[in-house]
Amino acid sequence: MSSTLLPWSDYVELLKPAQEVLDLVFDRDSEQLRADLYRQFLMNLSQGYFLYFQSNPAHPDWAPFLNSVYLLQPNPDDTYQLAPVSGEGVYRIVGNRGTVRLLTLAAHGGMMGMHEPPWDTYGYHDADELQLGPNGELEVIFSGERPADYSGNWLHLDARSKYLMVRNRAYDWAAEHNASLAIERLDVSSLKPRLTPEQIDRKIRDLLGGFTQRLSRTWLNYQNAVLQRDMVNRIELADMGGAVPAQSYWQGIFQFAPDEALILETDIPAQHRYWNVQLNDELWNAAEFVYRQSSLNGHQARLDTDGRFRGVICLEDPGLANWLDPCGSLQGMIIGRWYQADRLPIATLKRVPLTELDRHLPADVPRVTPDERAAQLRERRVGAQLRRRW
Repeated sequence: MSSTLLPWSDYVELLKPAQEVLDLVFDRDSEQLRADLYRQFLMNLSQGYFLYFQSNPAHPDWAPFLNSVYLLQPNPDDTYQLAPVSGEGVYRIVGNRGTVRLLTLAAHGGMMGMHEPPWDTYGYHDADELQLGPNGELEVIFSGERPADYSGNWLHLDARSKYLMVRNRAYDWAAEHNASLAIERLDVSSLKPRLTPEQIDRKIRDLLGGFTQRLSRTWLNYQNAVLQRDMVNRIELADMGGAVPAQSYWQGIFQFAPDEALILETDIPAQHRYWNVQLNDELWNAAEFVYRQSSLNGHQARLDTDGRFRGVICLEDPGLANWLDPCGSLQGMIIGRWYQADRLPIATLKRVPLTELDRHLPADVPRVTPDERAAQLRERRVGAQLRRRW
């Protein structure tokens, strides 16, 4: 009997060209970066299984997307859920809004790793613009046209849409609770069928031969473009393709020596709903943010008495409240976000000898004792783990 399936060894061969991605890293001769890239490939494979096999547009379900395990490059304050949809379908989302600072729903025509950029956004919605129940109950229908005789929350679903994404964004990780949401398709009543050998073959081919290296390649190319614009220890406003229309990004390459520090300094917009800053490693992975303070948001950061934010990037804890820990990386990317801000300040980075750090900071810059740092990190890791990330 003929079969569309290949021998397993032939599928494994599809992974081999991913080795070429090594040419895109900052230092292809670094054993550390080569090991980190191999780890990233395994991370991509794990994430890809959810995206390719968990559900489909006729039978949607939320897949864990960017989070503290899938690190290309989540906002540490966000947890993301992704469901495949058809732009011709009718979908109902129901549940509870939770208490996160921001809950948003977006429709996309493509998704990183699964498609080449750009990934068009066909709708971006704040849950707080919907009519909610007295205890945060939420129900909304996405479709091309409002269903007849339906008077509840309705949002237009563009015919080109392929995914719905939910972002839970928290300021106070431990105190805020993620939304609890379910998704179903209303215009398809069939039971979810078993995948055929042909479907499995097609998905394996794209996961192993496409997604695994495509996801890494996409963001390494993006990072290298920033480097080629000579943005080392400089900050620029960034265009992330309009994925979050209410949000403006700023970015740059950080680079320093073991005996040096970088001082990040910026004004804070007078009016804003949210802001943060985070560090990425050399492969565009978000630096470890559950057990280490590689990011800060407007709740976690402490402003100086002049109202400005000053953070310090260095390898060892300098005893400053706003230490941004690069987790061993001497080069990587720094990303910041202004959300619904009345203006867009551009931060600065200043490279100084570590022994002269205090000379370049205000005398009253917020400091922490070792016990205070331990408490700060404990609050961070507990808060991160209390959030549903997968």
